[in-house]
Amino acid sequence: MFMAKAGKWVAIGSLVVSLFTGSLVISDDEALAAECSNGYVALTFDDGPNSHNTTTLLNTLKQNGLRATLFNVGQNAQNYPSLVRDQQAAGMWIGNHSWSHPHMTQLSNSQMSSEITRTQQTVQSITGTAPKLFRPPYGETNATLRSIETQNGLTEVLWNVDSQDWNGATTAQIVAAAGRLQNGDVILMHDQYQTTLQAIPQVAQNLKSRGLCSGMISPSTGRAVAPDGGSGGTPSTGTKMEAESMTKGGQYTGNISSPFNGVALYANNDSVKYTQYFESGTHNFSLRGASNNSNMARVDLKIGGQTKGTFYFGGSNPAVYTLNNVSHGTGNQEIELVVTADNGTWDAYIDYLEIN
Repeated sequence: MFMAKAGKWVAIGSLVVSLFTGSLVISDDEALAAECSNGYVALTFDDGPNSHNTTTLLNTLKQNGLRATLFNVGQNAQNYPSLVRDQQAAGMWIGNHSWSHPHMTQLSNSQMSSEITRTQQTVQSITGTAPKLFRPPYGETNATLRSIETQNGLTEVLWNVDSQDWNGATTAQIVAAAGRLQNGDVILMHDQYQTTLQAIPQVAQNLKSRGLCSGMISPSTGRAVAPDGGSGGTPSTGTKMEAESMTKGGQYTGNISSPFNGVALYANNDSVKYTQYFESGTHNFSLRGASNNSNMARVDLKIGGQTKGTFYFGGSNPAVYTLNNVSHGTGNQEIELVVTADNGTWDAYIDYLEIN
């Protein structure tokens, strides 16, 4: 189910009101829901990690009951892997902010791709999970860059409110900027400024007074939503379904143990399917799979009987292909992965489907 569950990030003691006839108990979850009655905002910090501020930033956020999305520069992550692990352990979400913080739109396609993929690989090697969010340096983007982001399974995230900390804003001005945040908004801040660190306690107090809580950024919409209640890493509000756990259809569909434990779709109309409940009507769908040889294998995604897109796997090395921002019905929907274009020269191997 895709209902985001509010995490018990702030320790809230249960309130017990003694009555003549018994007690009224307000649970932690109910109290947190009341505190977040006006929704969630995303606090984001760019350009880390660094040896001067990152540890203090994490401690300050934790002390004030806040979670944030940290857009790391790849070469900084490589230089300070222990700080990246600290970010993860502190319950923060980690995004991709390019490898060297260049003006991305001035680069060639291959340079753009390198900036993104090197950072993806570095963060994944440190944390075990690749980022799902990308923030272009300086907020500079174009269609070419967005296409490369999509190829890497990334959602581009800009901001609704700019704290101007990079432009010399005072602590008071940063606090005032955060005061403009509304449900779903994202604020731009940075890891390296003392004025920003000093603003955090006041930002926390202001949000609380307005019934707002710090949340994660949805990979589907790029907007702030309730945290997933996990222990950090990359944001995820979705689910992962192993292919071998789905219902098999078609004449030749069968389980495989190589190159992974999964399912092989050998001929047209071979398929696997299952029923998924959707709270909302737009999600990203990522399928890990491969071809049995060097030919291009393809698997169609159907939701509620309608074809929503195609996953392509160009060879025998397992890869993840993502369809972003797929619109579909809500409630219970049948998800089907089906081969409809097999010409007899390849078989499709599929491992799992992940929905975010």
